[in-house]
Amino acid sequence: MTTEGHARAAAAETGVAAATAYSGTTRIDELRATEYRHLDRHGRVYLDYTGAGVAARAQIVAHHDRLLGGLYSNPHSENPTSEAAGSLVESARRAVLDFFRADPAEYAVIFTQNASGACRLVGEAYDFGRGRPLVLTWDNHNSVNGMREYARAARAPVRYVPLTGPELRVAEPDVIAALTTARGRLTGRLRRHDPGGSGLFAYPAQSNFTGVQHPLTWVDLAQQHGYDVLLDAAAFAPTNRLDLSVVRPDFVCLSWYKLFGYPTGVGALLARRDALARLRRPWFAGGTIRAVSVQGDWHQPMGDESGFEDGTLNFLSIPDVEFGLSWLGSIGVEVIHTRVELLTGWLLEQLTALRHRNGRPLVRIYGPSTVTARGGTVAFNFHHPDGSLVDERLVAVESSTAGFALRTGCFCNPGAAEAAFGIDGDLLRHSIRSRPETIDQHLATLRLPTGGAVRLSFGLASTAADAERFLAFAASTYLDRNGPTDLRLAPRIRC
Repeated sequence: MTTEGHARAAAAETGVAAATAYSGTTRIDELRATEYRHLDRHGRVYLDYTGAGVAARAQIVAHHDRLLGGLYSNPHSENPTSEAAGSLVESARRAVLDFFRADPAEYAVIFTQNASGACRLVGEAYDFGRGRPLVLTWDNHNSVNGMREYARAARAPVRYVPLTGPELRVAEPDVIAALTTARGRLTGRLRRHDPGGSGLFAYPAQSNFTGVQHPLTWVDLAQQHGYDVLLDAAAFAPTNRLDLSVVRPDFVCLSWYKLFGYPTGVGALLARRDALARLRRPWFAGGTIRAVSVQGDWHQPMGDESGFEDGTLNFLSIPDVEFGLSWLGSIGVEVIHTRVELLTGWLLEQLTALRHRNGRPLVRIYGPSTVTARGGTVAFNFHHPDGSLVDERLVAVESSTAGFALRTGCFCNPGAAEAAFGIDGDLLRHSIRSRPETIDQHLATLRLPTGGAVRLSFGLASTAADAERFLAFAASTYLDRNGPTDLRLAPRIRC
């Protein structure tokens, strides 16, 4: 039996339904052998889809053919090549709205450099103030966490909702408590969404650390409390359907390379038009204004989404977004979701079953150990037989040598890391006050044996062979292996 066959047989042990569902995703195996065959060159295994998706051959060919088959120039001009570029950009906008089932009368698409740029647009232009707080969950990505600096500059309250329990989820009563406390209990009852917005609630649809998927119903919950909602869909959208005709956040941030690998350098902010109209930009740039005067010290911004697109758009790459969405649609988001869910469930089951000879577990999972309300991102640490931690930097070196592409560290998600590693808040504040010069000094003050976890993630081109090979590597490399006494690893330089 082939490695793929062994993996399918193992997957079948979880039940007939699982085996039948896997057989319904064989389209991905066909594409892996044709459009994604570069993934299998040199014997490597790609397991970092939360970091970046992978591009299909067809996407690169389409980009090449378009550039050699036409001439495109700055869309801000008025000539045939400019109009050709502008037409493709507008077509891409429509494709984005169609893919997310968003009503163009309700939603606008703003092209940004990435999801981080989309968050910055909202953060810098939102009307924060003493009565307009910012509420965040602990497991937000740093690109969302950074919005708190805008809120604090406006003297707005900033409140975090903690992670609780072994699965590192957010409890809904804690969300409600944070929303009401941050508003200073301005009202004692739920009310319909205030069209003026009374604060901003920002949370990830899926944590890029633990894979936890938070309820999309929180969008409506927060809006009933008078909040605008920013939904970080960067880790969620690549393998899950986000239907904006059903769930209607005020803002959604995305990076397209996370969905389908190419192009990089292009993201998007999807914004409800009424919420967008309330944003006030603190500056202007080329392309964002209708008119400006130097002597008159006056400017008039554009009244639509172009008022948020600074400078010249990446007009040679934005059309690739439309092709990528079409490509994703041809495979089927639901098919990708099913494949990723099955691989994730199988690997979680297999990893958590691994035991050293003394009975101690090899792996500690951070987050859910089943596929219930979680995505294809799996964070964990290996443990030696005596229970001590295998340094994540050593895993990075050894997994890379073995041909695996995965991620180690805290994944730009400090809140989830602090919860996962059980960092005491008082000790953390003490360490910060002591002003450690390096991350390793910071960890020593916190009495932590590690500065991060190991993260692997599945995506649109993942196969059972990928999961099987990693499981074999984990077992052969770390089972019953004692920790080295002369470990010398490079210092940690970032989290």
